[in-house]
Amino acid sequence: MPPQIPLSVVALVCVATTSIVMGDAAGKLLTQNAISPFFIAWSRFALAAALLLPLSGMTRAELPHLLNWRVILRAAFIAGGISSILTALKTEPIANVYGAFFIGPVVAYALSILLLKERVTRARSALLAVGFAGVLLVVQPSATMGPGMGFALLAGVCYGSYLTATRWLAGAYRPRFLLTAQLVIGAVLLAPLGLTHLPGSGSPAIWGLVLLSALASAFGNFLLVVINRTTPATISAPLIYFQLVAAAVLGVLVFGDWPDMLSLIGLAVILLSGLGGFALARRGK
Repeated sequence: MPPQIPLSVVALVCVATTSIVMGDAAGKLLTQNAISPFFIAWSRFALAAALLLPLSGMTRAELPHLLNWRVILRAAFIAGGISSILTALKTEPIANVYGAFFIGPVVAYALSILLLKERVTRARSALLAVGFAGVLLVVQPSATMGPGMGFALLAGVCYGSYLTATRWLAGAYRPRFLLTAQLVIGAVLLAPLGLTHLPGSGSPAIWGLVLLSALASAFGNFLLVVINRTTPATISAPLIYFQLVAAAVLGVLVFGDWPDMLSLIGLAVILLSGLGGFALARRGK
């Protein structure tokens, strides 16, 4: 029988992805106030780790697993992805950044097939190819393309790798451990860059945005860990496309950024590809 995807999973993905976009929107507002993307990335990990560690239920027996190379690799992927996307958001509209970022589901799909031996179908592969074409419309690669879009693509590659690594480890570790591990390890990995870009001063509004960036991102990624524990990456990956809707809406409401016509077409193509992937997953294809 075709696997059924509960509506609760869809709802959780929508909440998770919207929460992550809210964290990135807060990060973009911080960069517009001359705050370094490296400090924002580091503070996101460090603050979330400090707040959530007492609630993590971490045991002494679990501590050695923080040095497991697979756990460190997964944390490095998300640390690299967040640093890259915040760097991209410094100069590029949020909707365009997320359009380029959606190379991630293509990477996750390919890695899940190659490394996790998950099922491949022609229809799903064709839809992801269409989604990749949409990414190209948004990025519009050329000799004059700004470095921001390059960082957005790098963020997508890191995120796709992170999604696959999460699925890889989900059966071996509990969700709260994985979330805590990525926060602690990410804070350590980013500390050299983050601590060298400390802001000289900041208003309460700035520090409020730092807190929002940390908590929204941590909450969203925790939900994704829970989802990936029981849902194959080839099914959950298309649902991540809901981030495009949140990014487009927040881009207009918060920053007044309207994508140009070619980028708008690309975003629509990417979203339709994701919805098509979701429909295939519902039918078990």
